[in-house]
Amino acid sequence: MRFHYRARDRRGAALAGAVEADSAEAVAERLMRSGITPIDIEAQATRGDLGSRLAALRARLTPRGIDDTDLARLARELHTLCRAGIPLTPALRVLAASTHKPPLAELLQGLADDLEAGRDLASALGRHPRLFSHLFISLVRVGETSGRLDQALLQLARHLDAERDNRERVKAALRYPLVVIGAVLIAIGVINNFVVPTFSGVFARLGADLPLATRALMASSEFTLRWWPLLLAGSALGGLALRHWLRSRDGRYHWGRLQLQLPLLGAILQRAALARFTRSLGLALGAGVPLLQSLSVAAGSLDNDYLEARAAQMRSGVERGESLSRTAASSGLFTPLVLQMLSVGEQTGALDELLLETAEHYEREVGQQLKTLNDSLEPILICAVGALVLLLALGVFLPMWDLAAAARSG
Repeated sequence: MRFHYRARDRRGAALAGAVEADSAEAVAERLMRSGITPIDIEAQATRGDLGSRLAALRARLTPRGIDDTDLARLARELHTLCRAGIPLTPALRVLAASTHKPPLAELLQGLADDLEAGRDLASALGRHPRLFSHLFISLVRVGETSGRLDQALLQLARHLDAERDNRERVKAALRYPLVVIGAVLIAIGVINNFVVPTFSGVFARLGADLPLATRALMASSEFTLRWWPLLLAGSALGGLALRHWLRSRDGRYHWGRLQLQLPLLGAILQRAALARFTRSLGLALGAGVPLLQSLSVAAGSLDNDYLEARAAQMRSGVERGESLSRTAASSGLFTPLVLQMLSVGEQTGALDELLLETAEHYEREVGQQLKTLNDSLEPILICAVGALVLLLALGVFLPMWDLAAAARSG
C-alpha cells in the first residue's frame, strides 16, 4: 500500500513524500529511525490497488463510536511504537493521522496535546473515564513509573482481546435463542392481528360451534385489536419505569442479584463476571498495583452492582488485616477449588499468576456451560415452535376441516 506523509526533519524543515509500506505504523517507524518526525500519514488508493479501495470503503462503513476493539488496537499499536523507540507524543499523533474514525482521531490528538502540556499518559487517560477503565489507567501509571510502559500496554491489549472474545462467545450463544424467540413473538403478533380476524368473520357467518382453541384465539385477537392503544401505552410506561428503576442505585443492585438467579443463565453470568474480576486483579497485582487498589480496580470490571458490593466487602476485610483467601471465602462467590488456589498463591507469593489461572478456569467453565445452555435450549425452543404450530392448527384449521367434513357428509 502506498502512503503519503508530511513530516519535519531534525532542523524543523517541512518534508513531504510517499512510500510503500504495509501500514501507517510501519511508515512512522521508518521515518522515526531516519530522524524524521511524522505529522500526517495518509493511505493513497490507486486505480489498480483493489486492497486500498476496499480499505477506504471499509473505513467509510466503520462505526463512529470508540469501542473495546479500538482500545485494544490502540494499546497494541502504542506498544509497537514504544518498542521502536518512538516518543509517546509523536506516536499518538501518528496513530491519530492513520485512523479513519474521527472520534478516535480527536481523542488521540487530545492525548498528545495533554502530553505536550506536561501531563503523563495516565493522567491524560484519566480525563476520559468513560472510555478508559481504572484498570487501564492503573496499569499505564505503573508502567510509566517502572519504565515498562510497553509491557503494560501489551498486557492491556491481551486483556481487552480476551474480554472481547468472552463477550462474543456469550453473545453468540444467546443469539440463536433470541432470534427464535423474536420470530415466535412476531409470528404470534401476525396471527393475532391478521390471520385470526380473517377467519373469525368466516366462522361467524357459518354459525358453527367452534373448538376451545379457536375461541381462545378469537378472544385474544379481539382483545388485542380493541385495546392495542392501551397495551402500547402500558408497555411504553412500563419500559420507562423499568429504565428509571435500573438507573437507581437500589435498582442496579437488585437487578444484579436477579441476573445471577436466572435459570440456566445466572451461573454463566456469574462465572463470566468472576473471570473478569480475577483476571483484572491478577493483571493489577502483577503490574505492581497495591492489593487494596487492585481490589477496587477489579471490582469496577464486574459490571454488576451486587457483585461489586461483595467485592467491596472483600476489600474491607483486607483493610481489617484478613487474608484475601479468607475474605473471598466469606463472600460466598468462589468455589472451593478457587479458594484453595488463592490460599496457595498467598503462601507462595505467586498470587497474580494463580489469579490469572483462576480466570482461565472460569473462562473454560463459561465455555462448557454455554455449550450446555445451547444443548438445553434447543429442544425447549423446538417444543415452543411446535406448540405454536399446534395452536395454529387446532385454532384455525380444525374448524375448517370440520366444516369441510360436514359439507361432504351433507
